[in-house]
Formats: sequence, structure tokens, C-alpha cells
Amino acid sequence: MEKRGIIQVEDKVPVSLLIPLSIQHMFAMFGASVLVPFLFGINSAIVLFMNGVGTLLFIFITKRKAPAYLGSSFAFLAPASIVIEQFGYEYALGAFVSVGFCGCILSFIIYKFGSDWIHIVLPPAAMGPVVALIGLELASTAANNAGLLPVEGENIAISNIIIFFITIGVAVFGSVMFKKFLSVIPILIAILCGYIAAIATNSVDFESVKQASVFALPNFSSPKFDMNAIMIMLPVLLVITSEHIGHQIVTSKIIGRDLLKDPGLHRSLFADNFSTMVSGFIGSVPTTTYGENIGVMAVTRVYSVYVIAGAAILSIICSFIGKLSALIGTIPGAVIGGISFLLYGMIGTSGIRILVDSNVDFSKSRNLILTSVIFVTGLSSIKVNLASVQLSGMILACIVGMILSLIFHMLDKFHLTNDEG
Repeated sequence: MEKRGIIQVEDKVPVSLLIPLSIQHMFAMFGASVLVPFLFGINSAIVLFMNGVGTLLFIFITKRKAPAYLGSSFAFLAPASIVIEQFGYEYALGAFVSVGFCGCILSFIIYKFGSDWIHIVLPPAAMGPVVALIGLELASTAANNAGLLPVEGENIAISNIIIFFITIGVAVFGSVMFKKFLSVIPILIAILCGYIAAIATNSVDFESVKQASVFALPNFSSPKFDMNAIMIMLPVLLVITSEHIGHQIVTSKIIGRDLLKDPGLHRSLFADNFSTMVSGFIGSVPTTTYGENIGVMAVTRVYSVYVIAGAAILSIICSFIGKLSALIGTIPGAVIGGISFLLYGMIGTSGIRILVDSNVDFSKSRNLILTSVIFVTGLSSIKVNLASVQLSGMILACIVGMILSLIFHMLDKFHLTNDEG
């Protein structure tokens, strides 16, 4: 370890290093992961609990060979909001379970037939823009959370503007200027600074914190199932699969091992979706591998699954501290909006990174067409109704991209494309 300057996947670390390194990983995912329950209007304690449990399940299922932290998935935000509005949160939970179950079936298909076909259905030129759209189509949501899109006849509150600019300012310049340990927790520091600004502007009500008990069980709840709600959510499976593959490819390059081969894409994909299925059964939001934690590994060169498992255990412990959950619930929307501006943009950039890391050649017409059509489809506000299911945004773009990729593949079979020339 000392010669390489790297703590590899299977390396164990002493407790004196394990604790601070685990806290670092938990901090890295914290700001983004608790944002999802805020947007869904549920208590963050159950999400912290499931993030920890899901991560431990992932490590176990992948035989401790794939370092990954599972946090709250942003890919479900748009369809889940529709389901919650039309049916209620318990039916969204049922849809989460169903998507996770279908994802587990997909992992068995990959185990049986291999993963080469995925590159045909979702080549990098299609995968990149689909992942980018996860963040880009949520840009207006970030502005709305920040209170920067006022209702007609009302002015934007000065306090919201102050809190927003302090939050995003610290996040942006902290990401560029912080060094050493602070360089991996700029999001958390920005939330703290924005929260302090909110307190200074009298924008925080601590009454719920006073009434909360010191220790409390997370709010567990059970799902309900409706076929219409499931069909609204099901297309997200295409997005989370492409996102998962992208994360595994990036992680493989960082640690110098091919995770698609060992432990295998079928194992990691099953673990990811099994965690989402369990999450829906207990009342939490879907989980996914987190780019923030992949970034921490890249910066620190600490890849140990034992460190990540330590962060998962810390997350579970935090979920049982009632005062902490209540305190998190008092964070104003302007703070969350300020962070969202950066985080949603980072999600969009991660899609562009897939294009760059995969060396997509845009001198080829097919790549240029795929990426262009997917971006325009996703951002055009076009809505397609299939019976009771409405396809739009990222979901519609993903389906269009898959259809185009399959058509291009068939044209190749008959030598009708100009790539050979």
C-alpha cells in the first residue's frame, strides 16, 4: 500500500483510518442523497437507512469486488412525481418495487446471454445524452425549489436570493478552491453555509426539532400496486441500466479492473435493482450507484470496500437519530435549490463524460444523429400518450435512441450504411 500509494478494493485499513475515510464517503453522498426525499416530501431517515442497507447488500452480492456506494436515484424524479400526484406515494413505492424486480430479471438475461447486446441497444453515443438528460430536464425544478420562479403577482423573497447565492457560491468556488479533506465535501460545506444564512435571515423554524425525540425509528411504510402507476415508471429501467453501466465503466477505469467481467455486470446490476426493490417494500426511494463516491475514490485513490461498508453503517446509525432527521427537515428550499443547480449540472456533465471516455467519433453520421436526436427529443417537451401511459423527456428520448440504434444495427447487417466508406 505504501509503495503504490493506493488502497485497493480488497485492502483492509486500520480503524484509525477507517473511521475518517468512511465519514468522508458518507459526506460525499449526503447532500445529493437526502435531496430526493426532500423533493418527494418524505422523511430523510428512511432514505439514510436504505442507502446504508442497499450499499451493504451491493457489496455482499458483488462478492466484495465492486466498490460502490448506493444513494438516492435522481432518474425516478420525473415519473415518480407524476405517480405521487395522481395516485399517492404508496403507489410510487409499488412502482419502485416493480422496476427493481424487472431490473433483476434483466440481470438474469445478461447472465444467460452476455452483455454485448447492450452496446447495440445503447451505444455510448446514445447512453451519454440519456444520462445527461437526467440532470438537464430538472433544471427548472432546481430554480423552483430555490424560489427563483415566483408565482404571478408575487416578488421573489430577498432572503431566498441571499440564501441561494451563498449556497451556490460556496459550492462552486469550494469545488475549485478547497484542498485536502475539504476538497471532497464542498457540497456539505455549502449546505452548512446556506443553512447558517437561512438562520441569519430568520428563514428556519426549529419547532419540529424541539418536538422530535432524540432517537426514533425511520418511518417504514408498505407499497400499493397499480398497473397504470407501474407503466408510468417502468421506462426508467432503460435509464438506470444505462446509468449503471456508465458508472461501472468509469469505476473500472479508476481502479484498473474490468468490473463488467469480474464480478460481472449481471451481479452488479442485480444488486443495484434488488436494493431498489427492497427500498420500495420498506417505504424508501430507489437507490443507485453514486458518481459522487466514484469521484471520492478517484481523488483519494482509496478503493477499499471496507471503507465504503463503514460509510454504509454510519448512514444506518444516523437514520435512528430523531433529532438529526428533524434538523435535516428544516433546511429551506433555497438551500436545496442552490445545491440542485450544481448537482443537476454535474449529472448532465456525467453524461458528456461518457461520450468523452468512450471516445465517441462524431465524424460518423450515426453517432452525430443519435446524440442530436436524443437531446432534442428529451428537451423538446414532446409528450406521447400510449393508452394511460405518457412518455416524455428523458424516458421518451431513451426509447427513441434505442429504436434508432437497433435500426442502424439492422442497416449495418445489410451493408446499407456509409460507415464502411
